[in-house]
Amino acid sequence: MTTSTTLQLGIAQIASNFRDIDENFKKHHEWIRRGHEAKLDILVFPEVSLAGHHGTKDLLSVALRRDDHRLRKLAEAAGDMRVVIGFIEEGPAAQFYNAAAILHDGRFEHMHRKINIPNYGKLEEGKHFAKGRFIETTALDDYWRAGLMICADLWNPALVHLAFLHGATFLISPISSAIEAVGAGFDNPGGWALTTRFYAMMYGAPIIMANRCGTELDFTFWGGSRVINAFGEEIAIASNEEELLVAQLDYENVRRARSLLPTVRDSDLSLVMRETERLAEELGIPDFVR
Repeated sequence: MTTSTTLQLGIAQIASNFRDIDENFKKHHEWIRRGHEAKLDILVFPEVSLAGHHGTKDLLSVALRRDDHRLRKLAEAAGDMRVVIGFIEEGPAAQFYNAAAILHDGRFEHMHRKINIPNYGKLEEGKHFAKGRFIETTALDDYWRAGLMICADLWNPALVHLAFLHGATFLISPISSAIEAVGAGFDNPGGWALTTRFYAMMYGAPIIMANRCGTELDFTFWGGSRVINAFGEEIAIASNEEELLVAQLDYENVRRARSLLPTVRDSDLSLVMRETERLAEELGIPDFVR
């Protein structure tokens, strides 16, 4: 559905109900309809948007297998618009993952399992989720290749670097960020603003950050979803309420940004591999990459 080098995108900044997954599915259908009305190429929901941030309190009831008929109906509703949803995936052997998927034309086009599982502050995801193991990207067309990473994945710069080495030309980041999550003295909204602008400018690539809003138990979600262009400029920022944030990206900006600052071109993967192997040997980690 992308036309020429432009990408019309939207962020569905919503509040999920962690006690009612059926209500969340209904809300997703409503916002997908709004996305079609806005003629979007891609619509991004927040992290675990179908389960709510505290969905793990009813883990066995809200976890979904990839062939769940409700997910299939969402994929059919997506049609020619790509839709990024967040859910708790029940994988093989009853392993549970914090997952995000790109739905398109009635199918799962791409999926990412969160790798950096936080266990600090008030975040205790390690009690519930297995870790993802791969950084992959997916091509939307000849210009746009998406790196899909979830929340704390972006707080590990090595993972972000890998996404861009895999050819990403923009990054989609569904998050679930509450003011109280990390603890007193840590500015979550300020931290995300700084982090997303840094990555966009460093790699010459737009960042789409989709946060939730509302409250769940003792968490206050601050919204503030945003779109940053390839020069690190914030071109759209949401409030702290439910809203459809719309912006347009132009691949020509990516070309210009990367010609001025060729971070991806100058990345020395062989050096990184060599030094990683050397460090693994020093730490006594056997068969690290062999």
